[in-house]
Amino acid sequence: MRVAQAIEFGGPEVLVPAEAPAPEAGPGQVVLDVAAIDTIFVETQIRSGQWEDYFPVRPPYVPGGGVAGTVRAVGAGVDEAWLGRRVAASTGFTGGYAEQVAAAAEALAPVPDGVSLTEAAAVIHDGVTATAVIDATGIKPGERVLITGASGGMGTLLVQLAKAEGAYVVGVARGERKTALVRDFGADAVVDAASPDWPERAREALGGTGADVVLDGVGGDVGLAAFALTADGGRFSAHGAPTGDFAPVDPREAEHRAVRLLGIADLQLSAAAHAEMATRALAALETGALRPVIGATFPLERASDAHVAIESRQLVGKVVLTV
Repeated sequence: MRVAQAIEFGGPEVLVPAEAPAPEAGPGQVVLDVAAIDTIFVETQIRSGQWEDYFPVRPPYVPGGGVAGTVRAVGAGVDEAWLGRRVAASTGFTGGYAEQVAAAAEALAPVPDGVSLTEAAAVIHDGVTATAVIDATGIKPGERVLITGASGGMGTLLVQLAKAEGAYVVGVARGERKTALVRDFGADAVVDAASPDWPERAREALGGTGADVVLDGVGGDVGLAAFALTADGGRFSAHGAPTGDFAPVDPREAEHRAVRLLGIADLQLSAAAHAEMATRALAALETGALRPVIGATFPLERASDAHVAIESRQLVGKVVLTV
């Protein structure tokens, strides 16, 4: 079968088309014919070797951890009713950039008839993480929520989900095109991160007293500036670090200000919990309560071009690979 393989750590060019043995369904597993594959920024960081201390991945390897497709085979102990069904699934951190993948049956989320497999792939990571972030932060009606990276694949979902909870949402994005998108998705106010005084503008948009909840998907200096905008007694969630690292928040300052810090460790999910949240996200897609932004699709053979597009930061929304 065809795969996209990272032959070494490095730039997007290390992702090349290759052939690999087709997987077999072991006990408790299914094999999917893949139609669409999610891509997320952290996959480009893993490919570059930037996160080799955090992810147990060594080249050569097949990237990708989220797919959507049709069940072609089931292993021992798996209900044969899954055969032929359209599903989305997480496969961990590797193995997803492929024509076929093996996945645990408990990781499967059925894709509703009204949702395309490309859309399903677009939320198998970001939709789940966004749902988990909203649950973990416990956003309440009327609270002020600041979202950095609000125009990204997950940022746009967080805007929609926070608004659905009844929050007053201020989004932070870079450039006119991206700020317009965030506004279109329902943010009450949008601040352009390209402006040096964006933190002051964000504070004004928040009513001058800061945010009850900050959802930081950027990290670095932007995340640190967003932490300063968290109101005393608020919650600060760091779920992304495309800048290269998470916001360097001083935990002593957070404790002094009674700010609750949440990070990736608070979002670790079992396969069953991941599938449950994916099912919730897919149901929201079917009803129109949630809309993913797919900025571009690339065929599997052009996975390297997909990574170029992700790293350029010029696209709005997600990049999805198709098979």
